[in-house]
Amino acid sequence: MSSKVPPITLNNGLEMPQLGFGVWQVPDDEAEQAVTTALESGYRSIDTAAIYGNEEGTGKAIAASGLPREDVFVTTKLWNSDQGYDSTLRAFDTSLEKLGLDYVDLYLIHWPTPERDRYVDSYKAFEKLHSDGRVRAIGVSNFEPEHLRRLIAETSIVPAIDQIELHPHLQQQAAREYHAEQGIATEAWSPLGSGKGLLEVPAIVAIARKHGRTPAQVVLRWHLQLGNVVIPKSVTPSRIRENIEVFDFALDDEDLAAISALDEDRRLGPDPSTFNAA
Repeated sequence: MSSKVPPITLNNGLEMPQLGFGVWQVPDDEAEQAVTTALESGYRSIDTAAIYGNEEGTGKAIAASGLPREDVFVTTKLWNSDQGYDSTLRAFDTSLEKLGLDYVDLYLIHWPTPERDRYVDSYKAFEKLHSDGRVRAIGVSNFEPEHLRRLIAETSIVPAIDQIELHPHLQQQAAREYHAEQGIATEAWSPLGSGKGLLEVPAIVAIARKHGRTPAQVVLRWHLQLGNVVIPKSVTPSRIRENIEVFDFALDDEDLAAISALDEDRRLGPDPSTFNAA
């Protein structure tokens, strides 16, 4: 199946599908089937990470898909305990071997872990991987503007992406504005919130009813219209397929205003300024 997902162009000219498939919390033995279903459904961007423990299953699905390697955009991430110049290079080799790939399209520092104070050195290793052609684009995840400012000042490649927690209850206006100023694409993790809470909010349910869509489709459409890259995750085949069926309708200004009003600046995950777990 060909993909219906439009691309965005990153700051180095590389195109990336605006909607991808995330495999956070998907066990390795389930990742192969979930990614296979996603690829069959038209997803062409797959987001994994070393800490997820499912790079092998993800890689197997990509290899078995029959798709040309250049047609699948693969993201993985450096875990906190592997930060540092030399250890980053070793960790990348491990990820690449598990994925069974010759290169990845996007490599991200998973968290800044400011107490460790190694993210600049780690990113310099990313720059080497990029110059060696082993990574097509480099970026970060969970970086606040303060971390990005330092990174940009002390390295030579502006990150292509900052993948952050972002959903209607945490809309990250300041971060998105800073990203836009710097030419950094904003990518949303936990785009649908957690559990059913967000998807049962009356305003979203009402918009879904109005368009004949599900609440999840409405929230994903909201992300797309904001310009976010978005990576919903699911292991349920029907939901995997449902989440990509968001390119044949649009939210109007009234809908967007109603969702904008839901911002509570409420995180589901850790605060990047204080999260330093190994």
